Amino acid sequence: MGGKCPHRSVKKRRYSHKTARRTKFLYKGDDMVYDELQKPDEERKLLPVDEDLPGMGQYYCRHCDRYFSNVAVRDEHFKTKRHKKRVKQMMGPAPHTQLDAEIAAGMGMPDNGPKLMSM
Repeated sequence: MGGKCPHRSVKKRRYSHKTARRTKFLYKGDDMVYDELQKPDEERKLLPVDEDLPGMGQYYCRHCDRYFSNVAVRDEHFKTKRHKKRVKQMMGPAPHTQLDAEIAAGMGMPDNGPKLMSM
């Protein structure tokens, strides 16, 4: 006796509403965010008003590439473990780029070693 409930196999796994919400807006890759953070403050442009984004696009986290509905929510995000981990990641070495991936796969420029003397 015992075991799983027979009705469990019938129910489908439900996706979290948070997962669907996170994928609603397109996010930049790690290398693009890293390059954006390396720019001086003078080159960073002000955020334009966009009605399609949460909070009219005015409350933005540069490290995580996320928009928030108001200042309080953004400030709460700054205290989270996910944000702190992301800041630490972006302060470290540069993330891998597409060129790095192509070279690792053998599709980049060949490295034939040093030239030998011809006879």
